[in-house]
Amino acid sequence: MNNYKKLKIWENSIDLAVEIYKLTANFPKEEVYNLTSQIRRSAVSIPSNIAEGAGRHSEKEFLNFLSFSNGSCNELDTQLIIANKLEFISMEDFLIISDKIDHIQKMNFNLRQKLIK
Repeated sequence: MNNYKKLKIWENSIDLAVEIYKLTANFPKEEVYNLTSQIRRSAVSIPSNIAEGAGRHSEKEFLNFLSFSNGSCNELDTQLIIANKLEFISMEDFLIISDKIDHIQKMNFNLRQKLIK
């Protein structure tokens, strides 16, 4: 249906996922299978759902996957709040990433509105 690689939201969410991997590289080793893994999965899920939805055969399916991607943004933000409260990431890093998540969610909303029309 759509070439997801041409979507700016997909590009931004790929960059976010890469940044999340770098940010979580220094998390405590005992968190590797817990919070670290969960945060990384949420971050990867954002562009993955965009790509999967773009490859579907209808705009309705694409809208569903954009919704899943938006949910992954909320999940990631929640997990980063926890990581910040545990002092795994600084408030400065949290705010920078949170702004990027907000930007992706706004792009997601705008793309969904465009597809609905």
